Amino acid sequence: MDKKKAAYTEGVVSIVTNTSLFVLKLWAGIVSGSIALTADAWHTLSDSLSSVVVIVAAKLSSRKPDKEHPFGHGRWEQIAALFIAFLLAVIAYDFMKNSILSFRARESATFGTFALVATIVSIVVKEGLAQYAFWLGRKTDNVAVKADGWHHRTDALSSVVVLIGILLSGKLWWTDSVLGAIVSLMLFYATWEIAKEAIAKLLGEKPSPELVDKIEQAVQHVHPEHMQLHHFHIHNYVNQQELTFHIRLDKNLSIERGHSIATEIEKIIKKEFGITATIHVEPLDFVHPDR
Repeated sequence: MDKKKAAYTEGVVSIVTNTSLFVLKLWAGIVSGSIALTADAWHTLSDSLSSVVVIVAAKLSSRKPDKEHPFGHGRWEQIAALFIAFLLAVIAYDFMKNSILSFRARESATFGTFALVATIVSIVVKEGLAQYAFWLGRKTDNVAVKADGWHHRTDALSSVVVLIGILLSGKLWWTDSVLGAIVSLMLFYATWEIAKEAIAKLLGEKPSPELVDKIEQAVQHVHPEHMQLHHFHIHNYVNQQELTFHIRLDKNLSIERGHSIATEIEKIIKKEFGITATIHVEPLDFVHPDR
């Protein structure tokens, strides 16, 4: 399954499921007068909104490269993930504010069987959606789908917190407001995790030692002659990866032979790793003055 299809599939499943859960949890929150449960319901609805963002991002990121965007539009996935993180942060702030106001006013909630059942259903369904999104995200390496999975996971955890509040509500009046604040902190943490990964990819990442080692082994297998590979840089455009690095060759080789070796290595990397490489050739004894 490709990234676009994975995003569409996960998005549609998420929208339908979350909208249904929202209605169920909102009604339970209204009946019980619970801030935590009502906030949890709106958190669930925000999952539907984030899934819409995932679908739109999948559509935009699948567009082919053009003159203005020669490396494609794959980074729309990171932009979508940042939007989801912002949405989570806004919701988390609102939950925290309402929880503090409720605590100051010494407000409490009255939970019934309906609230208990709705919360348990939400936990099971949301964790199921999270596992599904994480599986698709790992399979397709789609960061926006992974972000949506975190959104599902935090909703499941917040429902666990609400469930604890329901079970303790008869003994502690402040349970609802305190647990609402805990839900808010969970959302802030999810915001940090999502934004951190998306920003790292947008700013650029250093190639992993594992990738560099595999490339060196692949090159040495085809070109056993002595050469040095160094100064690796990778540029991740999601749908396309650009790798640049330097190789040191015998200075007595002709320009034509050096170009031929570099071209052959670029072809090896493209075939075995799916990465477009650009290689800078240097004399074997050359040392960069700034290194």
